[in-house]
Amino acid sequence: MKKTTLILGCGDIGTALGRRLKEAGQRVVGVRRNAAALEDAGLEAVSLDLGDTAGLAGLPDADVLVYVVSADHFDEEAYRVAYPEGLKAALAEYAGRSRAPRHVFFVSSTSVYAQQEGEAVDESSPTAPSGFSGQLMREAEQALIDHDLPGTVVRFSGIYGPGRDRLIRQVSEGRIAPASPAMYTNRIHRDDCAGVLAHLVDLALAGKPLHELYLGSDCEPAPLHEVMAWLARQLKVEATETIQSPLRRRASKRCDNRRLLESGYVFRYPSYREGYAQVLREGGFLAPEKA
Repeated sequence: MKKTTLILGCGDIGTALGRRLKEAGQRVVGVRRNAAALEDAGLEAVSLDLGDTAGLAGLPDADVLVYVVSADHFDEEAYRVAYPEGLKAALAEYAGRSRAPRHVFFVSSTSVYAQQEGEAVDESSPTAPSGFSGQLMREAEQALIDHDLPGTVVRFSGIYGPGRDRLIRQVSEGRIAPASPAMYTNRIHRDDCAGVLAHLVDLALAGKPLHELYLGSDCEPAPLHEVMAWLARQLKVEATETIQSPLRRRASKRCDNRRLLESGYVFRYPSYREGYAQVLREGGFLAPEKA
């Protein structure tokens, strides 16, 4: 019998994950507010507003539940509904079933860390988020960790990839981060997000022991200036403006992914260079070579 993975909040990352699991022979059910787009991906699609907790009862049983919801807006109420309240409702629904999931995954964010001085952080590092987004994400994490259902939190760092090209566009406009003070940035390609989750789902279904928390970030934290300078060289543009005040206050930390590597995951894009090279090439950002 096919194993079933239910992906709640099946957007960009969830769809990429669903394709991988389906290719591996799983039954995949994707849930989002407007699920029509999932049919093109070959996934079973269910349209549901996850804020409608009563609607959860109509969802199928699953061997694995992946909660990868995005908030509708960047405000406190939207985050509260999407993360702690939504996840708690899903846990309550599935814990009460005669066939409970074998494992639940919650996709979180490194925004739960508050370090700003370039410190190395891993799964054991303290979290003290000052903003509502990190605080509510951390509340949701703890809800899963404390729950009776077996669960794992995956904290992704800055996700980039197809359609996630804001940094490339800044550089193409000649804007670049200052070299000093060094402001470390951590990234992971969208395809590696899907790959990490597929890897952990496989381990769960194989009955392998999993940690309650994994840090999902590539293998090379780097100063933001270095990343943007590298992009400028690829784009053959000259930096004409130093970004003095980013749109949002950035933390500065270096994410250690050792636990994830020790689990056996191999990155498709181990650093920003391989990952952004793919985005530049396939996104049409590079000028064609002259004959």
